[in-house]
Amino acid sequence: MAGEPDRQPALETPRLTIRPLREADREPLYDVASDPMVWEQHPIHDRWRREVFDGFFDASLASGGGLAVISKSDERIVGHSRYGRYDAEEGGAIEIGWTFLSRECWGRGLNHELKRAMLDHALAHVARVDFRVGETNYRSRQALEAIGAVRDPARYDLDRYEGRRVVQLYYTIDRESFASGPLASV
Repeated sequence: MAGEPDRQPALETPRLTIRPLREADREPLYDVASDPMVWEQHPIHDRWRREVFDGFFDASLASGGGLAVISKSDERIVGHSRYGRYDAEEGGAIEIGWTFLSRECWGRGLNHELKRAMLDHALAHVARVDFRVGETNYRSRQALEAIGAVRDPARYDLDRYEGRRVVQLYYTIDRESFASGPLASV
């Protein structure tokens, strides 16, 4: 069934609730984002600063695709992700990105759970999901490769942040690779 997926679905995993981002999430999400280690390799490495975070949060709210990631064990916001631009060409594609999780979530398989739910939702509607990641954001690049995303060497974006050039690389997962990849349902 091709067509643009709902960009703010309510999704559930065994340990996470993923729901549309709302204004009331600003402070609890900033509690997560205010950790400089979360942004250590990110091209916008100072998103832990209040004014930078507020711009990010406002853009996510306005995008119509922002999602709050909540731990079921204690009902706390532990992160954020977002569905981005939709492209109707060639069976459809949508971007997933802007993902960050609190350090307490790292190494526990929660990113896999989050991405499995988001990919399952998106790939029911589109043929491909795209991810953009900063060239020097090795932690995120490794996380994408661990979920089966493959870098597309022909696609990249050039951005600027604080006067520096930032190269954004593209990774993709399509229906077939998702169905047979590391996040495939058992």
